Amino acid sequence: MSYMMCFQRSIDYIEEHLKEKITVEELARISGFSTYHFYRLFYIYVGMPPMDYVRKRRLAYAVAELFQGKRIIDIAMDYGFETHAGFGKAFRKVYGCSPEQYRMHASERIPSNVNLRAYHKFLNVGGIILDPTFSTKPSFSIIGYPLHTTVEEDYQKRGIPALWDYFNVEGLEANLYEQIKPKEHGEYCLCYPPKDLEAGSFTYVIGVKDEYFEKATQDMFTSFVPEATYAVFTTPPANYEDHGFAQAIAGTWRYIFEEWFPNSGYEFAPDKVDFEFYDERCHSQIGAVMNIYIPVVKCHP
Repeated sequence: MSYMMCFQRSIDYIEEHLKEKITVEELARISGFSTYHFYRLFYIYVGMPPMDYVRKRRLAYAVAELFQGKRIIDIAMDYGFETHAGFGKAFRKVYGCSPEQYRMHASERIPSNVNLRAYHKFLNVGGIILDPTFSTKPSFSIIGYPLHTTVEEDYQKRGIPALWDYFNVEGLEANLYEQIKPKEHGEYCLCYPPKDLEAGSFTYVIGVKDEYFEKATQDMFTSFVPEATYAVFTTPPANYEDHGFAQAIAGTWRYIFEEWFPNSGYEFAPDKVDFEFYDERCHSQIGAVMNIYIPVVKCHP
């Protein structure tokens, strides 16, 4: 049996025993590896420690039960959290808000069992994509540099930071920070919807957040990003070597549109803007990650 299939047995076990006590030692035994070797493999395949993954899977199922109107304390106890406060703390760490606030975004869809072979076709590096978190962000302003292109010309580049080469060579990224001096460090890559749907033209912008536009020069792009509720996806940890980080981003975009959207109960929110956000987590050459923000609304029945 291959390494991947041995490892899949432990992932299947987690899915089947989420309401029971699970230990790393037991998962290692099921996979047929020593505890230390299993721990290292788990981090490579999944991108996080085993018990962090177990906690996230339990919370993913808890989210589905929130939709059903169950009492939060009952959900917490079912999934091994001893107190309402402990459940709330773990929930906020993953979803960025309280369980009570999250109810409005909860989906009744039970997360499907993770399958390494299925995910492998979307990701060229290790790592499993979990269901997204949801976040409502108020409107904010962007100053950056635009590229006007078409879907047909750049379809294969969608979500891949290939345009960064041009921006870095020309020194435009450094110039943004020197000129604008934004309070928040982090680059936004935004895709503004096409005005001409038949031509499929759109504007791709690499920029930074700033409260005002006074510091922008004539060659810069300025715009407001409208308030929206986003499905937020985090790419699996990947290395820059051999374009691994770019491949992880491209694989995540494919997963979003080919796998997640068709089964999610959500659709792309009209007149909103999707974007990628690169913060300090993507500065490391090893294990880099970033977030993809997709504006969504629930599908009409």
